[in-house]
Amino acid sequence: MIRHTVAFRLNHAPGSDAERDFLRAACELAKIQGVQNFECLRQTSAKNPFAFGLSMEFADADAYTFYCDHPEHVAFVQKRWIPEVAEFMELDYVTHAP
Repeated sequence: MIRHTVAFRLNHAPGSDAERDFLRAACELAKIQGVQNFECLRQTSAKNPFAFGLSMEFADADAYTFYCDHPEHVAFVQKRWIPEVAEFMELDYVTHAP
């Protein structure tokens, strides 16, 4: 299992229609085949500059690659993410067994 997460801050004013529209569009990514346990999250800590997070899981590397290469994901990144996200941090996890 791979857990894909991204924390981000938008260029839009907090609470704006543009912010809500972006988040609605981001939630459409949950419909891509292989995406599991999708969550759109509001960040609450004052310890970092990010306002939102997306979290999702994939059964394996093939499912994750399918998502990354999917035309809807690629279009979202090009048309929405790049112009509208001010700053982000992406983290991908697999279970660690000590």
